[in-house]
Amino acid sequence: MIDFTATLKQFAEQGEKTGWTYFEIPADLAQRLKPGNKKSFRVKGKVDNYKITGVSLLPMGGGVFIMAVNASMRKGIAKKKGAMIRVRLEEDKNEFRFNKDFMVCLEDEPAAIAFFKTLPGSHQRYFSKWIDSAKTVETKAKRIAWAVTALAKKQGYGEMLRSHRENR
Repeated sequence: MIDFTATLKQFAEQGEKTGWTYFEIPADLAQRLKPGNKKSFRVKGKVDNYKITGVSLLPMGGGVFIMAVNASMRKGIAKKKGAMIRVRLEEDKNEFRFNKDFMVCLEDEPAAIAFFKTLPGSHQRYFSKWIDSAKTVETKAKRIAWAVTALAKKQGYGEMLRSHRENR
């Protein structure tokens, strides 16, 4: 377990990370979490008093990692870019579980499941986490339909969202 204070930052122009709110985990602390590791890995713990599980730390070079702070987390801690936060983390060794309904629907669409399997694990999880974040059964069902349709068209998560926005 590591316990430290960090500052919330925000990427300006950084490719797919543009606009992300995040904080840095210094190399020495990251090594205490998972010695010798240079790849992304999942953690659990607390940001201030907001409990997190299965959140990925992303390598940024030189042993430094970052953790993206999504809208739910920002709302939970009621803080924005520039704020100081208390971080308590440990490695989360629990296996990620994909949304069961999503996986059942994917299995019924050969083109969708075939493309899904070509995506990196982190990109596969984007779809499932997005579906799981829906607050109603209706929204969850819509998201599953969008995801399966997009995957059948060989669209990744970002492409699916952009395509959906353009078609509104």
